[in-house]
Amino acid sequence: MMSATASLAVTHLVPFAADDLDKNKVTPGVLGFIVFALIGGAVWLLMKSMNKHMKKVDFEETPASPDQGGAGRGGKTVQTTATNMTKGAVPEGKPAT
Repeated sequence: MMSATASLAVTHLVPFAADDLDKNKVTPGVLGFIVFALIGGAVWLLMKSMNKHMKKVDFEETPASPDQGGAGRGGKTVQTTATNMTKGAVPEGKPAT
């Protein structure tokens, strides 16, 4: 059972709590926190998985040699500009599909 002083203290604190409580104010509450935490955990797991997969990638760019015309592996440089990329235009070096 509550003592008389504890009961008196609670009755004095209840009106203060009622003044602070706004019934028109909507807060996310516990469910909002749980959803936010789940989304955060999912993003963390995805980033961890992405890092693992990116470490497996072995990418080594080949240096450009003068006999290849300055391109890496393809041997042919494809330049696209706004003037030659009109609707339906295909850049040089690529087959039309």
